[in-house]
Amino acid sequence: MAKSMYAYVRDAWKVPAKSGVRALLWERMQVWRREGSVVRVTRPTRIDRARSLGYKAKQGIVVVRVKVRRGGRRASRYVRARRTARMGINKRTMGKSIQRIAEERASRKYPNMEALNSYWVGEDGKQKWYEVILVDPHHPSVINDSNLNWISQTGHRGRAERGKTSAGMKGRGMGKRGIGTEKCRPSVRSNANRAK
Repeated sequence: MAKSMYAYVRDAWKVPAKSGVRALLWERMQVWRREGSVVRVTRPTRIDRARSLGYKAKQGIVVVRVKVRRGGRRASRYVRARRTARMGINKRTMGKSIQRIAEERASRKYPNMEALNSYWVGEDGKQKWYEVILVDPHHPSVINDSNLNWISQTGHRGRAERGKTSAGMKGRGMGKRGIGTEKCRPSVRSNANRAK
């Protein structure tokens, strides 16, 4: 069976050093570093990943590239007398991933649109870049699309902020197990409210 064009693009992104994607990214990042935090792009950088996440080249759908800082929550070292293990500077993890932060920033920049999904496009020593697929839920072409018109319903407002995207579901512990989708653990909010 013949491979599709998207399969070749996917294979190229899996081994960037061999396929020449690394050289492309090296050139692109020099331009991306000078750009703003949220930049609208004419077409997706990774067309195979965008299409698998629901992107369509039609009106009402926009792709934006978001630049977010890298690294963990590095805290300053406590000055007073403490054991190193009791200083509370190690093993600090964020409440949400950098990809979720990118999705929220994109939806804040475009308040009339909803974040459908996002994917990684590059990183250097200081920043990471994600491309976020945004959908206008009130656009006629989206309302008439049988695959996308679910986002026009009122219950899907604020997807990125409520952790309803793929990155958000993963951060909330809503992974896939077995055949059906079930939670790996209670959500952060319900776990905090649970009676001890």
